[in-house]
Amino acid sequence: MADPSPAGDDVGGAAGERIGIFGGTFDPVHVGHLVAATWARDALALDRVLLVVANDPWQKTGRRRVTPAAERLAVVRAAVAGVRGLEPSAMEIDRGGPSYTIDTVRQLARRHPGAELFVVVGTDVAAELDTWHDAEELAGLVRLVVVGRGGLDEGVGPPGWRVEHLRIPALEVSSSELRRRLAAGQSVEFLIPAPAILCIERLGLYAGGEMRNATTGRR
Repeated sequence: MADPSPAGDDVGGAAGERIGIFGGTFDPVHVGHLVAATWARDALALDRVLLVVANDPWQKTGRRRVTPAAERLAVVRAAVAGVRGLEPSAMEIDRGGPSYTIDTVRQLARRHPGAELFVVVGTDVAAELDTWHDAEELAGLVRLVVVGRGGLDEGVGPPGWRVEHLRIPALEVSSSELRRRLAAGQSVEFLIPAPAILCIERLGLYAGGEMRNATTGRR
């Protein structure tokens, strides 16, 4: 059952804003995601970081089952409630269909002319940017923030992009491991914010070894 409250989305904002875009499946969101978002917020003086929940994650096509988008959004909303500068975004859910970062950036650029847009990604994702839709256009519209963990080599970033490197603590947390722990009835305390855990329990997600009402991911 999806969260009954309004989905929420990026609204308002002043010209010249510095807006971070942190997209993902967030299945489920965890402290690693939130540390990356808050460190990017502070290091780059971002006015806000949007946690953009993918509607239809095309890069997971055929790989695994994905929890319905409305429920993933509800958990993200619970995780960041009251956190300064972090906002859940339903842009890709409201748009429907496969979720492409370029479509989200175009939408934000139209909505906030004059805003500076920063796309936050991990080092693993940065290595695959040439596979993204309209990557060349995207590179001209945003500044890329590549988040590295611990002692990982920052590298020079993908060619053609304006790149900021950000190093965060090495937190070995993965959504797949958290799904496994939740399905096995094991604790995820301190790995997922407490309000988000309560939301997961309320919605009955990840229980009994199989995600309830899960759908096949296509992105």
